Amino acid sequence: MDIVVKEELKAYIDPLTPDEHAALERSLLAEGCRDALVLWGNVLVDGHNRYGICRQHGLPFQTVQNPRFQSIEDVQLWMIDQHLGRRSLSDFQRGELALRKRAIVAERRARAAAAAPEPAAPEAPAAPEATPAPVSPQEALATREALAKAARLSSNQVQQIEKIQKQGAPELVSAVKAGMVSLNAAAAVASLPAEEQVAAAAAGAEELKQAAKRVREAKRKAAPAPVETTESAEGAPADSIEALRRRVAELEAENAALRRELQALRG
Repeated sequence: MDIVVKEELKAYIDPLTPDEHAALERSLLAEGCRDALVLWGNVLVDGHNRYGICRQHGLPFQTVQNPRFQSIEDVQLWMIDQHLGRRSLSDFQRGELALRKRAIVAERRARAAAAAPEPAAPEAPAAPEATPAPVSPQEALATREALAKAARLSSNQVQQIEKIQKQGAPELVSAVKAGMVSLNAAAAVASLPAEEQVAAAAAGAEELKQAAKRVREAKRKAAPAPVETTESAEGAPADSIEALRRRVAELEAENAALRRELQALRG
């Protein structure tokens, strides 16, 4: 069988470091390829690194078909779930995979909704509303909290990853993947213009940290100061006190005028 390697599927796997690749190569040369490569038809789904090393050294390997795959989306979702279970992934990698899964599920649901026929108008009065069916795990990915749980992250971390993906320059994203900068710092740096992000990433970890610090300080300075209302000792606003004083003065003047009238009448 001529095995086909699709680049869009291979992209789901972060490349091994030189040390990791060398360790895998030594293991395959010493023990052979013990785990079968997973295929969808003739498309390679799991085992890209092992397949490359086995071909390079002429090592035999086994293959297995996964009968549950019905579409390329099934393959993508299966690959994402497999990689989400790996302990070696960084927080950013897990979040990136979970966001990719959410996008695939959302697109699939949108297509299904568009293809569904319009519901017919009810002929009889509608029955009492039934209890809604429980939301499936895939549908629950629509919420940031569920997405965070699937990726073993906090909701805030997912929000930071979304920001880095949308606003981060490729050099900043590479720095996050390499562990050069934390998610929190990278999300702050992603607020800068692209050229400043590139310059900070090129300067290294310390400059990225300082750039994030400058962004946070600028945000603190730009935040509006809380409005302070001058109050009297009793806790009432000063303008209310002044209005009360004016009212008291008016009442005292009226009282004085009444006393004068009363004296005139008595005289």
